[in-house]
Amino acid sequence: MATQTTSPTLLSPFELRDLSLKNRVVMPPLTRGRAVDRGIPNDLMAEYYTQRAGVGLIITEGTFISNQANGWVNAPGIHTKEQTEGWKKVVSAVHAKDTPFFLQLWHCGRASHSSFHDGKLAVAPSAIAINEEYIHTPEGKQPHETPRALETEEIPQVVEDYKKAAENAKEAGFDGVEIHSANGYLINTFLDSKTNKRTDKYGGSIENRYRFLKEVVEAVTTVFPANRVGVRLSPNGVFNDMGSPDYRETFLYVAKELNNYGLAYIHIMDGLAFGFHELGEPMTLAEFRKVFDGPIIGNCGYTQETAEAAVKDGNADLIAFGRPIISNPDLVDRFANNWPLNADPDVKIWYSPGKEGYTDFPTYQESLVKS
Repeated sequence: MATQTTSPTLLSPFELRDLSLKNRVVMPPLTRGRAVDRGIPNDLMAEYYTQRAGVGLIITEGTFISNQANGWVNAPGIHTKEQTEGWKKVVSAVHAKDTPFFLQLWHCGRASHSSFHDGKLAVAPSAIAINEEYIHTPEGKQPHETPRALETEEIPQVVEDYKKAAENAKEAGFDGVEIHSANGYLINTFLDSKTNKRTDKYGGSIENRYRFLKEVVEAVTTVFPANRVGVRLSPNGVFNDMGSPDYRETFLYVAKELNNYGLAYIHIMDGLAFGFHELGEPMTLAEFRKVFDGPIIGNCGYTQETAEAAVKDGNADLIAFGRPIISNPDLVDRFANNWPLNADPDVKIWYSPGKEGYTDFPTYQESLVKS
C-alpha cells in the first residue's frame, strides 16, 4: 500500500516502496534533445539534472531501448556501451545530491520515420499512420509515414530489447526504470483499440492488447525488482493522434492488472494540458486509486495548489511538474518559500543544442542578485 503520513503535503517525505524521498515533487521525463553525439549523455545533461535534484524523484527523459526505438532528434539511448557509460556520469552527479533517479525506457513505434532507420519504416502494432501534419526528423520536417506492422514472431525481440535496456540502466547505476506506455508511443499503441487492429494474440480484446505491456513488465522485473519499476499511462491523451472510445475500460483494466506486481508506481497523465481526446469525461486519479493500491504519480498541468489538494485527498502520493521544472531548477525551494516562479520559456528554445533554455534558468536567489 502507498505510505501516507497523517497530513501529507507536497513537501513532506515519502517512502516509495524501499526508497526514501525527501519530498513528493517529481521531475518527469522531459525530452530536451541535448544528446547530440550518437545519443550519448554528456556533461551538459549532468548539469541539467543536477540543478533540479532538489525534487524527491527524477525520471529521465525518454531514452531509446534500441536503434529501432529511435524517433526523436538528439534524444539519448541506453542500448550501446557508450550511451551506458555516458549515463553513469549523469547518475553519479544526481546521486551526489541524494536524489533517487529512474530511467524511462522508450520506443517511439509509429511516432518515428524511415529517416531514423536508414530508409526502413517505423514499426507499430498495425499499419496505421499518425493523422497529423509532420514529424521532426534528421532531415527536417517530414510527412508522417504509414508504419509497418510488427510480425508476431518479431515481438519477443522487442521485449528482449526492453530487458537489455533495463540491464544497461542497472549497470549505469539507476535506482529503477519507468516503462513509457503513454503519449502514442509503441506500448500505448498496442493498448489503444484505435491503433491496434491485430488479429493475433496481441490484438482484439483488452486482455490481448495488454499482453505486450505485460510481457515487457515481466521481462524488466527480472532485472530490477518490481518495486523499482514504474509504468506511465496517458488515459486522456490525444498526443500522437491517440484516443479510443473504450479508453476508460482499457486503462482501468490495465491499472488493475499492474496492481498485481507491486510496482514502484503508476505515473498517470491525468491533466489535460497536453490535450484531451474528448471521447467522454476525463479519467481521474480517484478512479485509478480504486483499482491500484500502490503509489500513484499525478502529472500534467498541476500548480502547487492543485498538487497539494491531490496529495491531501489521497488520490496521488507524488506529483510531477513538467514546464515548471524546466524553467525553475529550484522549484522545491520556491514552493517551500512561496517564491514566484520564472516565466515559462519560449518553446522554441527547449530543443536548442546548448545551454540556452536548458541550464541557464536562474534560481530565485540568483535572480535577486542579477536584479
